[in-house]
Amino acid sequence: MKHITLRDLDVSRIGLGAMGMSFGYTGASSDDDESIRTIHRALDLGVTFIDTAEVYGPFTNEELVGRALKGRRDEVVLATKFGMISHTGRGGLDSSPANIRTAVEGSLRRLGTDYIDLYYQHRVDPDTPIEDTIGALAGLVSEGKIRHLGLSEAGVNTIRRAHAVHPITALQSEYSLWTRDPEPAVLPLLRELRIGFVPYSPLGHGFLTGHIRSLDQLDDSDWRKTNPRFTGGNFQRNLRIADEVAAVATEAGATPAQVAIAWLLTKGDDIAPIPGTKRVSRVEENIAAESRTLTPEQIDRLDRLTPPAGDHHNEEQMRMIDR
Repeated sequence: MKHITLRDLDVSRIGLGAMGMSFGYTGASSDDDESIRTIHRALDLGVTFIDTAEVYGPFTNEELVGRALKGRRDEVVLATKFGMISHTGRGGLDSSPANIRTAVEGSLRRLGTDYIDLYYQHRVDPDTPIEDTIGALAGLVSEGKIRHLGLSEAGVNTIRRAHAVHPITALQSEYSLWTRDPEPAVLPLLRELRIGFVPYSPLGHGFLTGHIRSLDQLDDSDWRKTNPRFTGGNFQRNLRIADEVAAVATEAGATPAQVAIAWLLTKGDDIAPIPGTKRVSRVEENIAAESRTLTPEQIDRLDRLTPPAGDHHNEEQMRMIDR
């Protein structure tokens, strides 16, 4: 597995998102043993970058990751997030200094570690100035509880203001063949400031793999049933995108998932996608994307995919994305 640097943080070229092991998707929380085997297999294959958050579960995903990394903590760059759970009684998004203190102590305990490598603000808190949030996080860096600061789904103004207080190591936002919002303004700014980029949902919440052909495949508890791209007529229209990716995959001798990840890897050596899975077979498939080479013609075809129908989040979630 090749490595890259997110600013000055060394990580494997492909990481592992742990959310779906405990939260959000059909079958989540069904088999912790298989999830732990998946994390161990990822480590054995050279993955050094594991991503979780306190809100996943809530809390149970950090506990799962902590159990999986027992005895192997030194092998990984461990990332988690705060701010979508209020511990102060304020409610809503909460990145106040008081909330951060409680959140980080809880995450350290659940993860079974005395430091977090990369600590993200999960969503920008409109009621707490970003300068106050980053100032509180910088204090935790000085204490050794966290080592690097990250933002998630932050816009250019917030990124600049945050970075002026303390260096930001990475931005995590959705980026994939069908969600390309960061390209016009955010990615150029990250490169100007030497901030790394961590795309989440690089497989379009599983849609780009081609395995989801009907909403009947998803449990009623699966959050994708509220996602505009998976609902109504948009689902059928977006199947064309999955078919276009599958056509390139056939030509490239790869799976659609590998093509989607390989495409992301062509977008810069400062990008470390974190495809999520809870199965050993899928983590093996995803990691093999590193060895898949796309031709310039294939990259161009993927760049020009049919635009998706529908927003990539529902209205409530879109309101939490900083622009």
